[in-house]
Amino acid sequence: MSDHILIERAGETGAINVIRFNRPEKKNAITRDMYAAMAGALADGETDDNVRVHVILGTPGAFSSGNDMQDFMAVAMGASKGTEVFDFLIALATVKKPVVSGVDGLAIGIGTTIHMHCDMTFATPGSRFHTPFVDLALVPEAGSSLLAPAAMGHQKAFAMLAAGIPFSGEEAECAGLIFKTTSAEELEQMVFAAAEQLAAKPPKALAIARRLVKPDPEAIVARIREEGELFAAQLKSAEALTAFQAFMARKK
Repeated sequence: MSDHILIERAGETGAINVIRFNRPEKKNAITRDMYAAMAGALADGETDDNVRVHVILGTPGAFSSGNDMQDFMAVAMGASKGTEVFDFLIALATVKKPVVSGVDGLAIGIGTTIHMHCDMTFATPGSRFHTPFVDLALVPEAGSSLLAPAAMGHQKAFAMLAAGIPFSGEEAECAGLIFKTTSAEELEQMVFAAAEQLAAKPPKALAIARRLVKPDPEAIVARIREEGELFAAQLKSAEALTAFQAFMARKK
């Protein structure tokens, strides 16, 4: 397990499986080890009969700034197959227990698309949901090209995923991307209150209701794989090289 992912059981009966980003010095940028830890935590929670709900959290000011660029470039250059991200995304797309998340501050790239798989997301009004895929000459990922239009409609989804327009927490709530905004002081309290309420419900009935209201997980997994192939192809393109060189120059 990565030290940058904290995993614990919470709630009076330990029914809440908490997965928390813990790399604030890098704004919770996600490495391959972190993806592997989160995939393992979801799998463990799914097989633990005592767990009723998964919770995913960041740190104050940053849920996640997206992929760690050093790790990401290692995958892009072929130094690693990078299967960890797919392991996590498929685990997230196929869990049968509810997922509640909380966002304060940055939610960039996959830091945004994670929440499209969640059942209830709370965020602070000033949070920043931003998916600059096209700006980097890349394409949407994590099943977002299927999930975002279903949740937000074509124009809002296009604005986020293609035009790369950032959404505040309030705009994300208005668009239907998240459930509710709240203050930073109350964020985790509301996340855990919602998780406790879900954990107290009849689990079989809740699982059936969740399955009925969510898109078919097989379709989501198929879209994740399709996006992944297109993403990998774009990574090799001349326009992606130009975009990444410009991005890295701005970071210096």
